[in-house]
Amino acid sequence: MFVRSRGDLVEDAKSRVKQVSAADALRDRTPDTVFLDVREPNEWNMAHIPGAVLVPLADVEEKVESAVPRDSKVVVYCASGNRSALAADTMQQMGYSDVASMAGGIRGWADAGGEVE
Repeated sequence: MFVRSRGDLVEDAKSRVKQVSAADALRDRTPDTVFLDVREPNEWNMAHIPGAVLVPLADVEEKVESAVPRDSKVVVYCASGNRSALAADTMQQMGYSDVASMAGGIRGWADAGGEVE
């Protein structure tokens, strides 16, 4: 039996999805860019990107289609960039073509000068 760790799954996802830095996401965002937060509600309540959409990682497969149109430019973020890579990988498999995982997560966003609420 072949056993894979969560770390293995994250690294595989990162190899398949576009990774953007928080500074690049901040610089390249447009009014149509959807920032998708895949953290848990308690994390969202502490700080999130203004206008972001919350769909926790565990709910992505079930709820993302009703929250984010498939033709959107999507930047997925979490706390550090691991859950966002898993979510972005899932979204690509679901047919989202313009999706990226934000390396460094919300902390990287704040460090790059991005606004949080």
